[in-house]
Parts: sequence; C-alpha cells; structure tokens
Amino acid sequence: MSDEVARLRETVAALHAELVRYNLVAWTAGNVSARVPGRDLMVIKPSGVSYDDLRPGNMVVCDLDGVVVEGDLAPSSDTAAHAYVYRAMPDVGGVVHTHSGYATAWAACGESIPCHLTAQADEFGGEIPIGPFALIGGDDIGKGIVATLTGHRSPAVLMRNHGVFTIGRTARDAVKAAVMCEDVARTAHLARTLGDPVPIAPEDIDSLYARYQNVYGQTTIPSARR
Repeated sequence: MSDEVARLRETVAALHAELVRYNLVAWTAGNVSARVPGRDLMVIKPSGVSYDDLRPGNMVVCDLDGVVVEGDLAPSSDTAAHAYVYRAMPDVGGVVHTHSGYATAWAACGESIPCHLTAQADEFGGEIPIGPFALIGGDDIGKGIVATLTGHRSPAVLMRNHGVFTIGRTARDAVKAAVMCEDVARTAHLARTLGDPVPIAPEDIDSLYARYQNVYGQTTIPSARR
C-alpha cells in the first residue's frame, strides 16, 4: 500500500465523522470518497458499517470501474456512482453523498434551490440544481450527477427522490459543500414559510461568487501568537 493511499484512508475515515458532526447522515447511510492522485483509484467507505466503527484500515480501495483493489469489506453501494464521476470529471478529487434532511426534502419535491442568499451565491454560484431520478447500484446516478453539474458552478446536486451528492477538488471540499448545501436548504425552507424569498440579481450572484472563490480567506496560515 502506497503512502498516498494510506494517507487517504486516514483522511476519508476522518471525514465521515464530519458528516455525523453536522447531522448530515443517519445510521450507516451516506459516504465519502477520495481520488488517489495520479492513479486510477479511489478510497471509499465500506457498505453498511457503523460510523463509530470506521477506521483507516477498513476503508476500501477501488479502481475507477468500482472494482475492489484493496480491502476486506464490500465498498459502498454508491461506489459505481462515485467511480463514474471520477472517470467523467478529471478535476474532481472527492465525492460525498448524504440524505441530509432539508436538502433531501427539496430533492423529494423535485425542486432546485433558487439563489436567495449571499452564502449560497458564495459557495454555489447560483441555484443548487435538481438532478434526475436513478436507481441505486449501477452508474445511472453518476451519469445524472455529471449531466447536471457539467457546466454548472454548483458543487452540489439534489438527486430527485434520493438525496445530495457533492463534488470537490478534494474530499474535504466535497464535505464542506455537503455541509453548506444543508445549511442553505434549511434557510431556504424557513424563508418560504415566512413568505416569498427575494431573489438576488444574476450580476450580484456573479460578483459574490467571484469574491468568495478568489479573495475570501487567507493565502497563508498565520503563525500562532505566543
């Protein structure tokens, strides 16, 4: 096992705890995967294993056709979907799937989430789109994810009657998108209960997205003060 695969096993195992911490998953549902840089491999959660029992050693290494290369457990039932995304979108380094409550409620209604919030403009660059219904197990979900997100600024898609899939440059980026998707979905739902949410003008969405993606945050990590 290469050092890079070992590192990603640790990363992917640890990131599943973030799904629990932000209340994005229930029981054993949901999964995180990461592409192995420079190799046609990914690391993904094993199927049906409790989050409390996830360890680096029981993460599963698969090729990008979803075939197990390394690991003693069966991989996630969403492995084919993740693998399809990696094959079709070379810049994607991480994929996450959740059934987080508010975002999945929008998916159940077959509705995209319009952009009424600056935080949504920042992270998603506009609406969070709705993707098609697809059955679990094959790569139809992956095809729906890719078809919906290709040419779209959003790193999240609401797969109809199913749940949330997010992508990112890294697995951590994809987890962040899943966290922010649920936060936006909750606020959008609350806004609708109060009345008609006010849209943001497209040019303002563009401006907010550009600032957040290119200016916000630190270019270097400041050293701790003594």
